[in-house]
Order: sequence, then structure tokens, then C-alpha cells
Amino acid sequence: MSSADVADIRPGHEFDTGRLASYPAAHVDGLSASLTVRQFRGGQSNPTFLLESGDRRYVLRKKAPGQLLPSAHMVEREYRVMDALRDSGVPVIPTRLLCEDPSVIGTAFYVMDFAEGRIFRDPSLPGIAPAERREIYAAMGEVMARLHAVDWRAAGLDNFGKPTGYLVRQISLWTRQYEAAKTHAIPAMDELIRWLPASTPAGETTAIAHGDFRLENLMYHPTEPRVIGVLDWELATLGHPLADVAYNCMIWHLDPATPNLSGLAGRDLAVLGIPSEADYLAGYAVNAQLGQIENYSFFLSFAFFRFASIAQGVYARALAGNASAPNALQVGLLAAPLAELGWKTAHT
Repeated sequence: MSSADVADIRPGHEFDTGRLASYPAAHVDGLSASLTVRQFRGGQSNPTFLLESGDRRYVLRKKAPGQLLPSAHMVEREYRVMDALRDSGVPVIPTRLLCEDPSVIGTAFYVMDFAEGRIFRDPSLPGIAPAERREIYAAMGEVMARLHAVDWRAAGLDNFGKPTGYLVRQISLWTRQYEAAKTHAIPAMDELIRWLPASTPAGETTAIAHGDFRLENLMYHPTEPRVIGVLDWELATLGHPLADVAYNCMIWHLDPATPNLSGLAGRDLAVLGIPSEADYLAGYAVNAQLGQIENYSFFLSFAFFRFASIAQGVYARALAGNASAPNALQVGLLAAPLAELGWKTAHT
């Protein structure tokens, strides 16, 4: 997160900043009624804002404006899991306040500390030396394994989700979300909707699943290849850790030339200093103390299906005029190519 990534509040995202100023000023150290609010440029789901009061800076995350899909944009869940993980060893930005009263600014919101760090939006890491690229990827896999190792019961998250049936529920959820946001036919999505339930692996493994664990949702130290904050916990739940792993690894299959969806497919990884997908998976397996990763192609197909459903939701919000980011329309158009990758993976 960088204060250089903020701008004026975008049209459609305005709220009563005066009312906001009086609310957190009574609950958060250092905030006063004299408050400046600007919006971060990124984010396709929950709009994110920089709050400045004197020399104090905080970050506010709120639900998107307008009519929302069922169970989407759950900032309350983001706050809960981040707060629970504060002393877990998983790097999270400290939270300060959750407000579930929509009368304050129109939706639920929470406030967390502002942290200055690096966010890498291009997985090829331009401008970074090859040795540091290796360390950045190693840190990503290590933090993901650390998250999956957390004792979720001891962290007070035993009712954060159901400990069994995750894959069945997720396939059903993202099928419903896709159908609710559907604007046109995507044949590959129809194929995946039929194939995934029939191909779900047996057995249960339960961990805290982030749900959107990717390079862009990690904040690194300003000068060191070290993760200082895992961001965007909206989709977190109790689930299968390999769902996170496969989602995290989609970048090795995405074409770098695809607009708004930068990937590593076809790049010379050895020259870049970036591990191959197989080497990255092997590193995760060591950190997670796994003998091997089973049913990986299923989890990767599911990851593409789920991402396609998310993209379709972004597209529907863009058409409705309440998307959180200015490039939402272009991102939403990625639903079809993502679904096609998922259906192709199902046959490998």
C-alpha cells in the first residue's frame, strides 16, 4: 500500500465524509473530526480509502455501493479473520475498528493501520534482480504454508466456516454467483459446472483458506523480500488448503499478453530467477510438511472456474455502474478465457 496510489474518491463511491469523521474519531487513536479521505486506485471488490488526520494515517475498507450479490463483499469476515490472526505469525495489518451500522456511511466498514510497503502487480517482477525475485516467490509460498498451519480452533475461528464439505459448497456457491451475474453464454463455464461436482476428490483437509491468495494481495517490506501483510481477506473461510495453492499458481498458466491479467506463461523463468510451477509447489510442500500434492489438476480447474465466476461478477457490477475499480469492464471480460483455461486443465 502506498500513499502514491490514492486519488480523489471516484464517482459512485462518495459517502458522507463528515459523518465518517465524527465516528472513528471517537473510536480510533489519533483520528479527529478533521479528516481527509482519498481512495486507493486498485481493488475490484471492496473499495479502499486512505484516512489522514494530522500525522496519523489509517485505511478504511467498505462494502461496494449498490445492489450486491448474496454473501459477497463481506468486510465483516475480513475484519474477523485479520483480528484473529494478529498474534499467529501470519503477517497481517493490525485492525482498529469494525462498524456494522450502515447508517454511518451507507455500508459496513472497518479501519486498519496504514502500512508502507511494496505491492507487485506484475508477476514477472520488472526492475527486481533475479536473486530477489527468487526470494519474493519463496516468501509467498512460505507465508501461504504458515497460514495453512494455523490452528484455527485455537485462533477462535472454529465457527468461521464449516470444517467439512468445503469443495461441494464452493462449487455450488460459485455456480450460483456466476448464474446471478450471468450476462451472456460462456460454454466452458457450463462444462465446468457439470464436470466439477462429478470429479470432486474424496477426503477432507481443513485449514484457514484465504480465498484470494496471490502475489498482488501481499505487501512486501519496502526494501526486503519479506511479506509484511497479507491483504484482501474477504473470501477467507475454513477450507481446503490446496484451493489456495492452485489459485496462487494460476499465474504460471496465464499469458503475459492478456490485458489486466498478467501471467508467466511462455516467459524464460530461469533467466528471470522465478521458480517453475513444479519447483514452487515443491517448496510449498516442504513448508507445509506434505509428502506430495494430490489431485492438483482438479484444484487448478476449480481455481480457474472460481476466478471466472468472480470476473463475471466484476463485469456485472461494471455494467450496473457500481464497480470498485475503473478497469472493471476489462477485467470482467476475462471470465470466458479463464473458464476456457479451467476446462482445458480438466483434461490434462
